[in-house]
Amino acid sequence: MNELSEYAGQYRDELLESVIPFWMNHSKDTEFGGYFTCLNRKGEVYDTDKFIWLQGREVWLFSMLYNQVGKKKEWLDMAIHGAEFMKKHGMDDHGNWYFSLNREGKPLVMPYNIFSDCFAVMAFGQLHKATGNEKYSAIARSTFNNILLRRENPKGKFNKIYPGTRPGKSLSLPMILSNLVLEIEHLLDSQQVEEVIGYCKHELLNVFYQPSSGLLLELTNPDGSFQDSFDGRLVNPGHSLESMWFLMDLAKRSGDSHLIKKAVDISIGLLEYGWDKKYGGIFYMMDIKGHPPQQLEWDQKLWWVHQEAILATLKGYMYTGDERCWEWFIRLHDYTWSHFPDREYGEWFGYLNRQGEVLLPLKGGKWKGCFHLPRFLYQGWKALETINENQSNNRKRTK
Repeated sequence: MNELSEYAGQYRDELLESVIPFWMNHSKDTEFGGYFTCLNRKGEVYDTDKFIWLQGREVWLFSMLYNQVGKKKEWLDMAIHGAEFMKKHGMDDHGNWYFSLNREGKPLVMPYNIFSDCFAVMAFGQLHKATGNEKYSAIARSTFNNILLRRENPKGKFNKIYPGTRPGKSLSLPMILSNLVLEIEHLLDSQQVEEVIGYCKHELLNVFYQPSSGLLLELTNPDGSFQDSFDGRLVNPGHSLESMWFLMDLAKRSGDSHLIKKAVDISIGLLEYGWDKKYGGIFYMMDIKGHPPQQLEWDQKLWWVHQEAILATLKGYMYTGDERCWEWFIRLHDYTWSHFPDREYGEWFGYLNRQGEVLLPLKGGKWKGCFHLPRFLYQGWKALETINENQSNNRKRTK
């Protein structure tokens, strides 16, 4: 077995033998529906509130596994279990998705966060692929159209910013739309798909990417100019790297090799910028001018940041063969796999301090659920298999 096969097997086995069993065994609320996401190290429930964006992520994950890995009834049943809870309790009368519910499904936090809607679209779009149920596709389409109507002011009446003084636009929505549009392409007409893709490419490269620094900002002025404030100086390397592998997938779809190379070059610059040269790992938040960030957790090492960084390197290497991507993959893989996995109870820790020590032993909470880790393991497994196949085919052709 060669090195690539060993890596692919490592990612596959961790997904199917550790991470998925953890969530199957511990997250299902058999009494009221939906999922528990606040799980301690052992998988015990420590809080029963249900966050819609995490409910949607878990529905998507189990639907995706059913569609892409194997037609296991328990995976489909798990996805439908969460989707029916969301369908019954998750929306207000205008089709907006609440942020959180109590265990029974009564609203706790109003629909201020459009990412609840985004992950509802992902969930019901993927579940429609698995079931053919048109009720699920209708929810996905109507919610997606609602997102597009809200994209200029995602928080609507819940926006706490005073109007007119310091307007801004956020990277978050065009970033997630660049992935979301491919997730539900099968439910949209081609014109709408191309319009959204064009919007995402423009926003990522012409608004948030700053050629002078080679970095992406989290917030700019509405015209894309720099805003010298705490929010305007913020760089989130993990978020930017996730944006870049989404952009690579968009570019691959259209056969745009120049755009793939640009996304790879930006990714390498982000890795060089965000890497902690003293302790290893990638910083969570940074100030583009080197000032103290307002986020007190700026120097923590988070699970998803490293996982999205690895995917950016694997996608980059898979699409281009750029050796810089492979070198960074090895460095990131070694750090990530030596710090985050919990070999005693399964799943992975999410939050480390700067030195790489476990800061919070939880496996799930308000922000961490059944999504980044299993998606990373699945995508990493498949990317490594593809790289191995490509190299094997190249060797055969040169003989």
